[in-house]
Amino acid sequence: MYLYSIPSFTEEPTNLVIAEPLSVSKNYQHNLALVFALKEINGDPNLLPNITLGFHIFNSYFDAKMTYKATLSFLSSQQQFLPNFKCGALNTLIAVTGGLTSQISAHIGTTLSIYKIPQLIYGSFSPVQGNQLLLPSMYQMVPNEATQYMGVIRLFHHFRWTWIALFAQEDDNGDRFVEVLVPMLSENGICVDFIARLPVQKYVAHDGDDFSRHEEFFAAYFDNKANVWFVYGEDSSMLSLRLVLLLFPFFSFPPVHKVWIITCHWDFASVPIQRVWDIETFHGALSFTVHSNQPPGFNRFLQSVSPSWAKGDGFIQDFWEQAFSCALKISTVHGNNKEMCTAAEKLDSIPDILFEMSMTGHSYNVYNAVYAVAHSLHAIYVSTFKCRRREEGKIPEICDVQPWQLHRFLRNIKFNNSAGDTVCFDENGELNDGFDVTNWVTFPNGSFARVKVGRLDPQAPPGNELTLHEDQIVWHRTFNQVVPLSVCNEHCPPGYSKEKKEGEKFCCYDCAPCPEGTISQDEDMVTCTKCPQDQHANIKQDQCIPKVFSFLSYKEILGIALALLSMSFSVITALVLGIFIKHQETPIVKANNRNLTYILLISLLLCFLCSLLFIGRPSQMTCLLRQTAFGIVFSVALSSVLAKTITVVLAFMATKPGSRIRRWFGKRMATSVVLFCSSIQAGICTFWLSTSPPFHDVDMHSATGEIILQCNEGSVAMFYCVLGYMGFLASASFTMAFFARKLPDSFNEAKFLTFSMLVFCSVWVSFLPTYLSTKGKFMVAVEIFSILASSAGLLGCIFSPKCYIIIVRPGLNTRDQLIRRKN
Repeated sequence: MYLYSIPSFTEEPTNLVIAEPLSVSKNYQHNLALVFALKEINGDPNLLPNITLGFHIFNSYFDAKMTYKATLSFLSSQQQFLPNFKCGALNTLIAVTGGLTSQISAHIGTTLSIYKIPQLIYGSFSPVQGNQLLLPSMYQMVPNEATQYMGVIRLFHHFRWTWIALFAQEDDNGDRFVEVLVPMLSENGICVDFIARLPVQKYVAHDGDDFSRHEEFFAAYFDNKANVWFVYGEDSSMLSLRLVLLLFPFFSFPPVHKVWIITCHWDFASVPIQRVWDIETFHGALSFTVHSNQPPGFNRFLQSVSPSWAKGDGFIQDFWEQAFSCALKISTVHGNNKEMCTAAEKLDSIPDILFEMSMTGHSYNVYNAVYAVAHSLHAIYVSTFKCRRREEGKIPEICDVQPWQLHRFLRNIKFNNSAGDTVCFDENGELNDGFDVTNWVTFPNGSFARVKVGRLDPQAPPGNELTLHEDQIVWHRTFNQVVPLSVCNEHCPPGYSKEKKEGEKFCCYDCAPCPEGTISQDEDMVTCTKCPQDQHANIKQDQCIPKVFSFLSYKEILGIALALLSMSFSVITALVLGIFIKHQETPIVKANNRNLTYILLISLLLCFLCSLLFIGRPSQMTCLLRQTAFGIVFSVALSSVLAKTITVVLAFMATKPGSRIRRWFGKRMATSVVLFCSSIQAGICTFWLSTSPPFHDVDMHSATGEIILQCNEGSVAMFYCVLGYMGFLASASFTMAFFARKLPDSFNEAKFLTFSMLVFCSVWVSFLPTYLSTKGKFMVAVEIFSILASSAGLLGCIFSPKCYIIIVRPGLNTRDQLIRRKN
């Protein structure tokens, strides 16, 4: 392939036009791959026996329009070109392999399709409509281009690159690339920072004005945040890109340190004058390359290539002279200052940028294309041989085969080449294969190495098409072997979610902390998620942790303190009861109705003990007992206080002459009051337990990070009925005691009862708002404290004066003291 300057015919040709053609020396390997394949086929006794395949190689001069001349040469003799006529054709044309670029392939196919001549394209070919090639006579040795797009998106997702730049060649193929890829990127959460177009050059000689026109364009994008530049272009546009990068220092542009993502169309090729150009810019680039392998013997074949060996090769002279910068003896130098070539030149001494000793992807495609034609011809030969030998008894000539007959066999061809790879086409005539992911590693001496770091397999399960060996990837030196970031802004850390920026692309966002109770475990989460009910968010809100069970336990300080208080008051109550029983015959015990006193003390003792039912892990039994037991026992205590109050009042009213109350006054009346008032509360509790009993429940929402184990009251109305009835008893007792407060002091217990009821009512009035404003174990603690405080108030206010007299002042515990009236 050669590069020429094409005159515009509108102005005087520039002096920079290169008179001597420049060849892209690396492409000469394509010719050698063709020769090597045919040499193997012709030497294989099992493939096309007694048949020799030949070839012609035509030069497109890197200009698609030149292919018309070459295509007509396929159909005519080498002297004249007459469309639609076969004039003096000396050889049988079976198939055509080519070309390297889309335009060249399309121009060749336009003519060949008329004659249904198979065309095996070994380079890129983009014009696709509805997933079918435009020309049915074409077979593409490269997988479908859509596979490459899918692989690029998988690559971006793998490294979480969401902010990229696109470079596309400035032609119809580049337009189609942009139209197809940009929507795909958006659908997959990737934004395009900018799109740049690369001029498609057909020559290397330029004046400075050609690139100064792009100065402002490139300057506008060098401060962007995209560290990943995705390039779509064939060799011609890539040569232009390299020349632009070479000229950047002259326009005061900084060095380009980016991650280049390159399609399979580009094969790091250079013309000889570019051998000294710095390629460090592309260090660490990633490209999707056509899968290639190394056929046995190919390297040895390359080492044997020399100008003297390749007789009849019209390309080797220019290749050899430009690759080795020398002149062959057979060349006409015309003032050329090049040294004469020696016989010692070897291809393996040429820099990789100019020629590679390992078979490249495009050369591998040429190799497989030749074998595909050979296997198809062999299939025709075998099938025709069997048929005609059976009919006529003679062996047919392979020259009778027409090109159009190959299509049926090419579409169904499947074989293993010498490198061990399977070659076959899909229903669209495209190679049924994937791509290699190649990492380009450059070296200071201008050489480079291809490192296979992954594989793109379209046949893999969805989501697993791309396989990468990330530890083998070498990044550009400026990234210090850290995976580069290419995002509009920093990733949102776990515990945050993305929040869209107004007026910006969707890849640009702010990071907002997750609302309370939600988490985000990964970076760049769109929304925060709630934890399961039995878990809660940690402080950083980046993971859910199990909630702890919360209840008033005997193992915590609050539970221990309340339990000790309960036991202490129980012991004190038992001691008071023992004192009264021991001194039951003393006047002060007799005067205060011993039976009611015993009932009151026992009920207070049970009140202190029933508070223990509220401590510990709730169970179904404790939930059923604790409120009902508390309500009934406390009602008995309050009923006893009410009976004592009524007894005191009636005792003084019965002393009045002619009073009829005397017949109601007595122990039976006090017992009846206790039984009657207590039975009402017992009835309320029985109805509660039979209709909507309390049950064990869990509360996962009231307290953050806790699962509250509690007793659900079942019916809140019944719970407040129990409390309300106790409040009624307390109010009645307080009212009766208040009216009896002015009775004679020596016989009057009403003052102590009044004060005790005042304490009791104060405790329970303050209990309600406190109880309703707390949750969990503190709600239970409030109720326990109210029980203990109110019970202790009754015990202290009613019995402490009597115990004082009995124990400390026994001299006052006489009948004379009790009946003495205050003056």
